[in-house]
Amino acid sequence: MAAATTEGTAAPTTTIEHGNKAHSDGGWAATGGSFVPVQTRSDRFKSTDPSEFPNVEGFESEWKLTPLKLVSPLINDTLDGSVYEISAVGTTPEWIDRTDARIGSTGKPEEKASANAWSSFEKALLVTLDSDEHVDVTVTRSALGSAARAAHTIIEAKPNSVSTVVLQNTGSALLSENVEIIVGDGAQLTLVSVQEWDDAAIHVASHFATVGRDARFRHIVVSLGGKVIRLNPSTHLIAPGADAELFGLYFADAGQHIEQRVYVEHVAEKTKSRVNYKGALNGEGARTVWVGDVLIGAHAAGTDTYEQNRNLVLSEGTRADSIPNLEIETGDILGAGHASATGRFDDEQLFYLQARGITEREARRLVVLGFLSEIVQKVDAGELQDRLKLAIEAELQGVSA
Repeated sequence: MAAATTEGTAAPTTTIEHGNKAHSDGGWAATGGSFVPVQTRSDRFKSTDPSEFPNVEGFESEWKLTPLKLVSPLINDTLDGSVYEISAVGTTPEWIDRTDARIGSTGKPEEKASANAWSSFEKALLVTLDSDEHVDVTVTRSALGSAARAAHTIIEAKPNSVSTVVLQNTGSALLSENVEIIVGDGAQLTLVSVQEWDDAAIHVASHFATVGRDARFRHIVVSLGGKVIRLNPSTHLIAPGADAELFGLYFADAGQHIEQRVYVEHVAEKTKSRVNYKGALNGEGARTVWVGDVLIGAHAAGTDTYEQNRNLVLSEGTRADSIPNLEIETGDILGAGHASATGRFDDEQLFYLQARGITEREARRLVVLGFLSEIVQKVDAGELQDRLKLAIEAELQGVSA
């Protein structure tokens, strides 16, 4: 939740410009505990203690688009933080104590569900990557069960290492988790988080990443299965030459809620970021939320950044919220921009395909595949890329002509 500051009752000591006055939600002359929200993204309140956050009522900017009744157990209830069953290929993860110095090195929770998970986990799962020759790693969770659970994962890419890590999520879940990603100097890391949960699963996650000098980080979110998925990745470019690409692919079916709140902070000079999320919605009650925040800090001269979100609506009864935000604290940048669009099929594309003997159903399938394939192609792992194409094909079986 955004931090708040209580205004005092003393009269203002500076001249108020024309048009500036206190509002009902707080201001210079506010009394009785009125508040003014923090406007700068980096100044939001952070804590690992859920008791330090106010009760979540559903009116807060970071929660008002989320189905609060469904995720409230992860915000307010006691969570099981014990270790859980995993399977891993390409590495041998280890469970580390909460006292490990890497825990908390990439960021801290900005909302209560994340803080609840942080305060609840008993041990963190550590994946260490140290090879300067490319390695592929897959960590799978498929037996979390339906009880409210907390988890904490650390992925550390040592300096000059080269790797692709896939976090594969399947089965049932009622999960709140934090994932910390440390990308060392000169490292190249691709992290793919795949949500193919059962239909009733609820998954709330915060990803925190720091990217070092001349390092390259690619973060890819693929969300297909689950009742509610809310995944908030934040990436901090902390040294010159850091480069980050954040991609997302999602397909929301009837009654499904998929939410992503992306944050990129350019801390150091000469850093670069690209954000591109694309999703499709089909069926009554299908809902997606995408919020993209980019902050170019005061010392981030030479920044080059661009973010965009595209949504393709396939049926009536859907809703897509898309909110890009860009905050710039220095004028010495190479470029910055954002874009957002939500729309239906391009009738001209459909007409073109149908004029060549392709049925309307097949034409729609080809258009959606073409729309989403841009993100699928960003996945380095060939086997996973093929499987995702098949998963999207399966989703398209429910799209009517």
